[in-house]
Amino acid sequence: MDPSQRDFTMDGASGGTLPPGLSEEEALEMQIELTKVEDEIQTLRQVLTAKERHAGELRRRLGISPLAEFKNNISKGWQEVQSSNAYLTASATLDDISHSDAYKKTQETLSQAGQMTSSALSTMGSAIRNRFGEMRALTYTNTPGNNYSMRHSLSMPAMRNSNTFKSFEDKMSKVVGGGSNGEGPQGPPGSNSNF
Repeated sequence: MDPSQRDFTMDGASGGTLPPGLSEEEALEMQIELTKVEDEIQTLRQVLTAKERHAGELRRRLGISPLAEFKNNISKGWQEVQSSNAYLTASATLDDISHSDAYKKTQETLSQAGQMTSSALSTMGSAIRNRFGEMRALTYTNTPGNNYSMRHSLSMPAMRNSNTFKSFEDKMSKVVGGGSNGEGPQGPPGSNSNF
């Protein structure tokens, strides 16, 4: 049998064949070096643990709380992110986008849509206010001398079946999205001339 293929057992090594191209002496030297490096790693871990304990004691004596330390670490981390190439590149790209024609057109369109929505909601609010005023007037004119409250009047079948109430109910169901005939919204609120 070839001597390089012999089983070898040394300190900390399990029995096995030598790797090809290594003599028994080289393998023994490597095993000794590995043991030394592992011992150094263990020593460094112990030193690091002792240093961390000492730093913790110093922080405690200085009155630095873990929360303050965490805030400080977050702040430093954010500063590092802001100075990183990726952040600077993304920031420049977003700046370019915000100055592009497409962005400006989209911003203008959204602004106009917001104004139209605001106008439509204002119109709808006025219409609702007017309809309630009409219902109140209808209640008091149809029942002279009657002291029923507005709540009672709205719950009365005659009021619920009135054209005013039905129109209001239809418009509200379309705004919410479930029209009385199963249809969705028909367009921006207030765009219908009947409302």
